[in-house]
Amino acid sequence: MNAAVLERPKVQRPELGPCPIIETRRLVLRPHQPGDADAMAQSLNDWQVTRMLARVPAPYSRSDALDWLKMTRSSSDWHFAITEGDGVHIGCVSIELLHGRWHLGYWLNRFYWGQGVMTEAVGAVLEAFFRRLPEAELFSGAFADNAGSLRIQNRMGFTILGCSDRYSVARNAMALHLETSLIAGDLHRP
Repeated sequence: MNAAVLERPKVQRPELGPCPIIETRRLVLRPHQPGDADAMAQSLNDWQVTRMLARVPAPYSRSDALDWLKMTRSSSDWHFAITEGDGVHIGCVSIELLHGRWHLGYWLNRFYWGQGVMTEAVGAVLEAFFRRLPEAELFSGAFADNAGSLRIQNRMGFTILGCSDRYSVARNAMALHLETSLIAGDLHRP
């Protein structure tokens, strides 16, 4: 058999480039730093935050944060630390290429909920993402009991594709998850 027939064509991975620094009216979104571990552990050790995330364990420790930070340093995806003017880490917005599709994920320290912080942060990251990859489709979603996250996605123009059960590490159970997607032309700028 011809060896050329057995070779698979190389699939070109679309590149985002380095994680930029984005400044909004109230926030600075920057790449994560090792010094963010304590603030991350504090935020993600809150059951109200962690139960809404699929891949985060509960309880969440400083060593969990350090492991995640180490993993993201070698990643070519975007993992933004959400900070206010004082530089303190209060949340995260990530865009990752998972199974050949771009995915948006985010979380915020509970004490900042209801102030428009995540809408501002996600909106800024989405604009930067679609400037880099205007033809891309971005996927996201939220557990059905996460009304706040679903409101953010609705404001941004995400379309609900369907729902399915998804495993939550923190809950140690399956939970109903709404799958969503967005293209550049449907982005609503906050």
